Formats: sequence, structure tokens, C-alpha cells
Amino acid sequence: MNKPAIPNSFRTGPDEQGMFGIFGGRFVAETLMPLILDLERHWNEVKDDPDFKAELTDLSTHYAGRPSKLYFAEGLTRHLREISSAKGLGGGAKVYFKREDLNHTGSHKINNCLGQILLAKRMGKKRIIAETGAGQHGVASATVAARFGFPCVVYMGATDVARQSPNVFRMKLLGAEVRPVTAGHGTLKDAMNEALRDWVTNVEDTYYLIGTAAGPHPYPELVRDFQSVIGNEARAQILEQEGRLPDTIIAAVGGGSNAIGLFHPFLDDRSVKIIGIEAGGRGLDGIEHCASMNAGAPGVLHGNRTYLLQNADGQIMDGHSISAGLDYPGVGPEHSWLRDSGRVDYVPILDDEALEAFQLTTRVEGIIPALESAHAIAHAVKIVPAMGKDQIVIVNLSGRGDKDVHTVANMLGMEI
Repeated sequence: MNKPAIPNSFRTGPDEQGMFGIFGGRFVAETLMPLILDLERHWNEVKDDPDFKAELTDLSTHYAGRPSKLYFAEGLTRHLREISSAKGLGGGAKVYFKREDLNHTGSHKINNCLGQILLAKRMGKKRIIAETGAGQHGVASATVAARFGFPCVVYMGATDVARQSPNVFRMKLLGAEVRPVTAGHGTLKDAMNEALRDWVTNVEDTYYLIGTAAGPHPYPELVRDFQSVIGNEARAQILEQEGRLPDTIIAAVGGGSNAIGLFHPFLDDRSVKIIGIEAGGRGLDGIEHCASMNAGAPGVLHGNRTYLLQNADGQIMDGHSISAGLDYPGVGPEHSWLRDSGRVDYVPILDDEALEAFQLTTRVEGIIPALESAHAIAHAVKIVPAMGKDQIVIVNLSGRGDKDVHTVANMLGMEI
């Protein structure tokens, strides 16, 4: 595929139809189209509304705990510099973590949920539905629903219910109803299918709080804008702490909300290398991975055109990842556009590599990262030793790993 011409700005999309080049759009049932257009109208009204912004900023500061910290990962930097020295490499870059794990509910998901619950309130909706994979978006959705007095139903694949039981209990404590989905492989794709079916059935009073930068327009745009607080803060913080921009920024990509939130404010800084990390699972030779941009092809799923894992007949495949939050056979459309434009590199990381990075970060930093974030850290572990000592890498630590300790223990053959 020929790469499209480089635009004057990578931060201008989407267009009025919700397209990022050939990706995006709104491919939805006729029943949903009026609701999507109503959502777009309200979104266009609030995104530049100073009162809306002020309320969101107040909640983000006093409820969610923003700004999150930009932390110099001294232990990991020292460890990787020792490897660099032993191998006679470049000396090893400084590694910083953007600490989204310190937010209320333990991940970046609260940023988007606070924005969307305020939007739902403006629209006069009475009921919240959401989908979740790792459970972090489900917990954040249940949290904001409790805060604002909305009933909440969270759809979650049965496979993920089993491997993320602490988050299921948290959602129930918060008053949400968790509906396990047994269709397909019982993962995030199947949960999103069921949420869309619920939405079609209850269009008048229900707000669908999508958790990632995918789905029909305007969801990829509004989720990106709510999550861009990550990159805006990181950009200001690194300028304050180091006096310059980073050389490289890295984030894990499932649907891609934490990644686009970090990436977007840096897209026009051509000196900054941007790397998105996909779930390589057990390897790209078979089907046990979720690396849609390295091993997929464009297609339509969940209301948007994007890169997807498909078989020869165009049927969506389920894929695999050790990380429930990356276990999705597609990606947000803006990521697909950034891939084809060449602005962002997307790299797969295997389950075993993520597991090693999870353990390493825990040992040398005293921080237990989410398995999603461990994929991004694993790539930093690969590239940092060959970089110079005067270079800087920011890794988005999108969430904490409390939710993953049972999965990790099982992979290591240990009992809790």
C-alpha cells in the first residue's frame, strides 16, 4: 500500500464524516444513526464550552487526582545502563514513566469516563452501559456512574470475567451489573458486540460509554480528546524537568486510547519518535496474537473501518494476548491512519517478553505495572541500552498491575 502524502499537521483529523484518511467513519445500524448524530451534535457543543471544560478539570483534579506524575525510573534506567555497558552499546537512555496508574481507579480509563459521564448528563440520558476487557474501563465506568447516580450495566467477556475477578468484584461493589458474555471467545470483541445490541434496543434513555478510541464517529475523536490530557501533561512535565522534548515515547495499543492520549500532543513534533506496542501473543506466525496492524488488513468492525485480524473470508478472528486489555482483534482508526502515514511505528511484543518486563519493573522500581503497560516497558527494555545517555524515553504506565497478579501467578506456576 502506498503511503499517503504527509499532511501539514497530524493533529487535524478526523474530517466531518469521522474519517482519518480511509479509516474511521460510522458503519452502524439505521436505528443507531440518529443517536450517533445527536451524540456528535452534543459533542461539538461541549468540546469548546468553557463551563464543560471547567467542570471536567475540577473533577479530574479533585476526584481523579490529576495531574499524574512524570517519574524518572531511576532503577530501570540504571539496570538498562548496566546492560548497555556490559555489551558496549550506546550508554542507555533515561527512562521516564507517565504514571497513569496513580489515578483514581488505577488507570488512564477515568480520564475518558469523567468526560463522557458529563456528556451523558448534558444529553439527559438515564442509564449507562459499557464494555470492558481487563476490567479497568468497567471499574471506571461503574465509578463515575456511582458518582453521578446512574444505573450502570457492564458487558464483559466470560473469559475476562474469570481472569479479572478482582475488577468484577469492584464493579459490583460500585453498584454496577456485570453481564458475562459467552459468545465467541468471551473477550473484549464479544463484550462490545453485546453492548452495541443493548444500545440498539434502548436508544432513547441509554448512553454507551465506549472505553477505547474506536467505534463509530465521534467516539474515536472524543475519547482521544479526553485522553490527550496524558500527552499534554507529559509534554509540559518533560520540558520542565529536562528542558526539552523526549527522543522517544512508547505506549501499549489495544483499542488504543492510552496510546493516542500520549501520542496526539506530540504528533507534530517531528523530532520525537513515537512507538505503539501491539500484543504479539505467542507469535505472529499463527493466530494467537492481537497484532492487527502488523498482521491484519483493513475492514469494518464495531462501526468503523480500521486494521483487523481476519481470515481469508473476511471473518473477524479472536486472537490472543496474556493481557485482557490488549485482547482485541482491531485498533482505533486514528492509529491505522498513523501507521499508514508512517508517523508512528507499531511493534509487536510477545507474552513472554511482557511477563519478563512485568517482573523486572516490579523488582527494580517497586512498581507493579499492568500487563498492558508491561508490553510498552518490554520494548523500552529492548531499545534503551543502544541509545545514548543524553537521550530520553517516556513510557506510558497506563495502569497498575493489581488486577493481573492472578494471571501472572498462573503463568509462573505459582499459587496465591
